[in-house]
Amino acid sequence: MRKNYTTMEFSFKEIASVSLILFSVIDMIGNVPVIVDLRQKSGKIQSGKATIVAGLLMITFLYLGSSILGLFGIDVNSFAVAGAIIMFIISLEMILGITLFHHDATESGGTSIVPIAFPLIAGAGTLTTIISLKAVYVSNNILVGIIVNLAFVYLVLKAANWLEKKIGPSGFSVLRRVFGIIVLSIAVKLFTDNIGG
Repeated sequence: MRKNYTTMEFSFKEIASVSLILFSVIDMIGNVPVIVDLRQKSGKIQSGKATIVAGLLMITFLYLGSSILGLFGIDVNSFAVAGAIIMFIISLEMILGITLFHHDATESGGTSIVPIAFPLIAGAGTLTTIISLKAVYVSNNILVGIIVNLAFVYLVLKAANWLEKKIGPSGFSVLRRVFGIIVLSIAVKLFTDNIGG
């Protein structure tokens, strides 16, 4: 029997499943070297602002994602390719130790919004995943899963200074390159999966 996905009913099992899926896609643990690197370049990351903006993007896409993209004549595949290109640039910075993306901390929001809120947290992979989850789970359960992940995102961003001290310069240098390759791999996969439409 087909499930009624418009129901207001909450399910712990669905919330847990959505939370784990989004946790894997957002990969905040894997993004720690990127966040520390961005903090070193900009001097400060506004954790609350980044979390709120990322949350607004995710919740907006939960309810209006397909309609918003359609309004601009953009399909999900094109959106994913754009996110992959940004991730590709970030990964090159991490691996080669160069600066291609100029972070202006004097701008409103600085690095809190770009590239942390988008595309690191609420990137093309996360947003397209949210749209896909609507075909399987109740929207309210997806919303709770998003909120659970945002709480974890906020904690990781707030702990950036502590994590930087614990990792140390040499450890950070190694991790930055290792995770740079991982980010590059994700970007290439996202690109190849969506470039054909």
